[in-house]
Amino acid sequence: MLPSDLFLAARERVAPHVLTTPAWRDPHDRVHVKWENHQRTGSFKLRGAVNKVLALSPADLERGIVAASAGNHGQGVAYAGRLCGARVRVFASAHAFPFKVEAMRALGAEVVLIEGDYGRAESAAIDWAREHGAVWVSPYNDPLVIAGQGTLGLEILSDFRTLEAATIVVPAGGGGLAAGIGCVVKWFRPKWKVIAVQSQASPFLHHAYEGLDLKQIRERPSVADGLAGPVEEGSMTVELVREVVDEFLLLREEEIEQAVARAWEGWGEKVEGSGAAGLGGAYRLRVKESPVIAVVTGGNIDPDLHARLCTRWALSASGAADLAPEVWSRQ
Repeated sequence: MLPSDLFLAARERVAPHVLTTPAWRDPHDRVHVKWENHQRTGSFKLRGAVNKVLALSPADLERGIVAASAGNHGQGVAYAGRLCGARVRVFASAHAFPFKVEAMRALGAEVVLIEGDYGRAESAAIDWAREHGAVWVSPYNDPLVIAGQGTLGLEILSDFRTLEAATIVVPAGGGGLAAGIGCVVKWFRPKWKVIAVQSQASPFLHHAYEGLDLKQIRERPSVADGLAGPVEEGSMTVELVREVVDEFLLLREEEIEQAVARAWEGWGEKVEGSGAAGLGGAYRLRVKESPVIAVVTGGNIDPDLHARLCTRWALSASGAADLAPEVWSRQ
């Protein structure tokens, strides 16, 4: 487990540059929500990127920064690079959502599109950084990135400090956020539980957590694009997640899609698929786990996709069947 002072130092480093995001408390003590989709770049990824980049030396910054991203980490690194005046190159899949690619470019990043999935983009980025002497900023496999993501956990502990026991449900792709929040919980609130969630369509971290054969995975497209793709070989997050995460669930695509629609109709919150996975997992768990805190990690979703999901899973239709009315009150 990473040391607690790493997270406390990260909180001091990122505080001037990240927002304290809203937290919603269910008065009926069922499902609470942390809305990190309100972060400056629309995603929690800003925290880890800022913590890593601001810790670099001037000589490292001069070498330039390289990242791989489906969009959110790239925006965070580009934002952090702009703070420091560093050049940022981001490798992304040619299949990445165009609006996320443009958002990275708008923040000053040079974006290189790679044919294939996120895994190919990450491999290309690591190779390029090695060949050109640039600084590789992993979206998850780095203690400074993990500590930066863990500042969200420290914020959640403060938001819900009156809860003696709780279960935090965290979306997991490469495992940086799950590892960061898990470490924070084990250090500062050991009675709490941490449950990671990922899509059945791309279960790489889940399989690594469970010790299953990753070669047997046949990845499918997922609305949770930010959680998709393989985990870097030897990533420190695998062992960390095994150590600090109590349980790991796989969600059906339908559960994630419904969570996107529920967030919009219930609270008027625009949430992307990756960001909604925590909410989907929380609603699966709300009967046996109480209280549950859903971490909504991002809101960068294509407007047309968002409209389709909200129409498909309108709460007035089949998507509302299992919702308690008081949970979805706008009051």
